[in-house]
Amino acid sequence: QVQLVESGGGLVQAGDSLRLSCAASGRSFNAMGWFRQAPGKEREFVAAIKWSGITDYADSVKGRFTISRDNAKNTVYLQMNSLKPEDTAVYYCAAANSFGPITRRIVGYDYWGQGTQVTVSS
Repeated sequence: QVQLVESGGGLVQAGDSLRLSCAASGRSFNAMGWFRQAPGKEREFVAAIKWSGITDYADSVKGRFTISRDNAKNTVYLQMNSLKPEDTAVYYCAAANSFGPITRRIVGYDYWGQGTQVTVSS
């Protein structure tokens, strides 16, 4: 049984940093990613990483967020620096069965975590 368990969310002030973690159990995945959903908005792509270390970022977080993974621990991380109020959202970890290129599409991911709240106050 596959499970993705996120941790690390919280309430911070603008300019602060947070690190999210997502531990996968049951199997390993070629591609893992982070998405977020703010109140009243659609879920959107944040970042993704392949087993090889290739990464992709949404323009809104490029230069501020860093995705990484520890393949031995089957865990992916999202280091978020210089946080802004508009980063406030529920952050979801996702994993893809596909061995193709990284995708930003929600339908490209097969497993999802329960989400962790990140709130950035101004």
